[in-house]
Amino acid sequence: MPDPVPLIAVLEDHPAQSEWMQRILSDAGYVCQIFSEGSALLTTLRARTPFSLLLLDWELPGISGMEVLRWIRVNCSEDMPVIFVTNRTLESDLVAGLNNGADDYICKPCQPAELLARIGAQLRRHRPSVSPDTNFTLGVFSVDMAKRQIRLRDEPIALTPKEFDLAILFLRHPWRLLSRDDLSALVWNREVPSASRTLDTHLSNVRKKLHFGPSTGTLLCASYALGYRLELLPSTDQAVVT
Repeated sequence: MPDPVPLIAVLEDHPAQSEWMQRILSDAGYVCQIFSEGSALLTTLRARTPFSLLLLDWELPGISGMEVLRWIRVNCSEDMPVIFVTNRTLESDLVAGLNNGADDYICKPCQPAELLARIGAQLRRHRPSVSPDTNFTLGVFSVDMAKRQIRLRDEPIALTPKEFDLAILFLRHPWRLLSRDDLSALVWNREVPSASRTLDTHLSNVRKKLHFGPSTGTLLCASYALGYRLELLPSTDQAVVT
């Protein structure tokens, strides 16, 4: 039986912007429901409408997007991803959105490919998980978990054990923001402090050895106040579990 078509709620009070988003999402095969006011979205959420993902503007008449987000995180399932799509571009706004429970944050104006890539990444992240031992591919990379080997266009890459663990975090979770604390905990079990130069050295090695950059359709982006995220060029945003 095929998977159900994702139902996406869009909270956006600007008609031209909401129409643009609805057209992009519909053309990509999603079902989209538009809300121009936060109160209307909250009413629908109280009725337990099974949205797969929410796209929220921040600045709205009446209830703001941030207030909607806080209500969602108290009253709705944590499995429902929420992405801010907003004109607010200060890093402090990004931090506030993520700290209040947003899964991602996109600054307007955004390109259709980026919007769809971010949505696809969150839907993959929140679907039922597969075994961490399952082999997978991402664009030009293929991963054999049993052999602990990453291949780039069928060529094996020589990695140390910790470099492999670090690389897997980014390849398995594209577009996911990983803080230095996350990396310290998940790769070194906090034995290496998050501020250690060891972490920077391993990040640099992984970036060089996997050739993260335009040649592989990948970008390892850093925000030193927040962490690191593997971003994919549109043609590469395809993760396939095998």
